[in-house]
Amino acid sequence: MRFFLLLSLPLYVLDQVTKYLILANFPNPYVEPARPPIEVIPDFFNIVRVHNTGMAFGKLNGWEHANYLFGAIAITALVAIVFLWRKEAFPTTSGKVAASLLVAGILGNFTDRILPGRGYVVDFLDFQFGGWHYPSFNVADSCICIAAALLFLSAFQSEKKAATAESGSEAAS
Repeated sequence: MRFFLLLSLPLYVLDQVTKYLILANFPNPYVEPARPPIEVIPDFFNIVRVHNTGMAFGKLNGWEHANYLFGAIAITALVAIVFLWRKEAFPTTSGKVAASLLVAGILGNFTDRILPGRGYVVDFLDFQFGGWHYPSFNVADSCICIAAALLFLSAFQSEKKAATAESGSEAAS
């Protein structure tokens, strides 16, 4: 559980601090004139302020019940992850890292949805290349995507390999 908190908590804080900085430095684009993006790497990476009440890629954005639906999904996912963690369902290091990243990401976006006066997820990382433009995202979204990749990869690690890795790390301690 210590491993879980040592990874999840700093990433959750990083997510919330970066979103706070965006909210403090960019006017609300839906109320005031939008601030132009901060061009970090020309024609590739910008910092912007985008509100997302939906899910990935803006799906269901603007739907009035989205926060209830995604709030319920977030709570269910968090309970399931903690339950599975306690049942040692993440035997590999990559599985443990993935679960920790998922918690940080889910909590980060869930916090945005329930904060008074907010009700939307703050996205600010904006990538483009030529005519291609990827939807804006945030630190929490990054945690969730990396976790998904790690869970996919950990599914191919055998339990025997996981047990061997665990034995080796305990012997090194």
